[in-house]
Amino acid sequence: MDINTLIKNGEIETIIVGFVDHYGRLLGKRYDAEFFLETVPDGGTHFCDYLLTTDMEMEPMKGYESANWDLGYGDFHLHPDMNTFRILDWQYKTALVLCDIDEDIAPRSILKNQTKKLIDSGYQCMAASELEHYLFKDGYEAANEAGFQDLKPASNYLEDYHIFQGTRTENFHAKIRSHLKKSGVPIENSKGEWGKGQHEINVRYAEVLDMADRHIVFKQCLKEVADSMGASVTFMAKYHEDQAGSSCHIHMSIWKEDDNIFAGDQQIGPVSGSDEFRWFLGGWIKHVPDVMPFYAPTVNSYKRYVDGSWAPTRLAWSYDNRTAGFRVVGKGKSLRIECRIPGADCNPYLAFAASLASGMDGVNNKIEPPEIFVGDIYAANELPRVAYSLAEANAAFKKSEFAKEVFGEKVVAHYAHHFDLEQKAFDSAVTDWERKRYFEQI
Repeated sequence: MDINTLIKNGEIETIIVGFVDHYGRLLGKRYDAEFFLETVPDGGTHFCDYLLTTDMEMEPMKGYESANWDLGYGDFHLHPDMNTFRILDWQYKTALVLCDIDEDIAPRSILKNQTKKLIDSGYQCMAASELEHYLFKDGYEAANEAGFQDLKPASNYLEDYHIFQGTRTENFHAKIRSHLKKSGVPIENSKGEWGKGQHEINVRYAEVLDMADRHIVFKQCLKEVADSMGASVTFMAKYHEDQAGSSCHIHMSIWKEDDNIFAGDQQIGPVSGSDEFRWFLGGWIKHVPDVMPFYAPTVNSYKRYVDGSWAPTRLAWSYDNRTAGFRVVGKGKSLRIECRIPGADCNPYLAFAASLASGMDGVNNKIEPPEIFVGDIYAANELPRVAYSLAEANAAFKKSEFAKEVFGEKVVAHYAHHFDLEQKAFDSAVTDWERKRYFEQI
């Protein structure tokens, strides 16, 4: 049934017109459905351009060229992508349409620029993002009032693959699977993860831009349903030092028409693949330091990279090896590369754009990957390590000629400034760790 019929029949009364900011948050307006039809599909809409210059508390920050007080914080124009129209099953008679912004710095624009290059070459990228989250019995307001301390996780033990504990949270996760499926986000499965109250729900793979859109809807659904039930979820990369981090494993392959071009007869260690598979893997690994903040965009992101914690700490690849930053899985048509570096806090448009640009640079320049690693990569101290901090990662990003070439100098300058501001905000904060360590002891 098309949008006009849904609105005429009274099945849709509200349409959220949205876009995604630096942090991957969905921002926008709620339109009366009939007024939306009259104005937005052809004319678009306008939002204040300060929305791509704010911090987490929505304060407009200084130093951005795209929008500032001197320019008066005007509007930017948004074009609705009607292909993204979907009913939000968990909201009352509400649909969502995602928009593109007339700005190269917008996250969705950055990914679309990379996919256009690929499509112009006759290919498309298929991708999936495996998102982990922690579920708490405390609601968001209660968690805030408690200073996010001593929250009650949905499980009191490590629930990885445990059906019993999964059953105990089915009042939440069954609703999520159903709502997402009815909202155009097909679900494969869900399971407990290696943390107290940690869970994973796997969304079916799709074309990379569609997958990034699904990722955004997924997060919005979990947050809003948890809130409606008096619970809360977090996608922090490392919510507690004693618990496993939450990841966003990215699966990616390149297709031409209905064929996965990664499939091939060349023997690469235990893997049979094509030249394109090998070169894509080589480029993806090589360029991690160039684009690391797009995988790990917050100060907290880097707390996740701990040896023996299921999070990768070194740049290497292996076949079906969860200690690897790049885990190759599948065979034949299902052959794909899983990058385990991004955390659940990543912006999917930026992480997918970084992955695709890196891999295709490998294909275009025939970049060979390092030798396959067999064994415990955590113990391989000779391998290059992922960055230790956002400051370190951003310093490399700023200097990267590769990043400037594939994204443009304007994009690199804009996001480097954003990451600088995140680091400065942390550097000026007094943390609980400091109070516990340096307050006079008795």
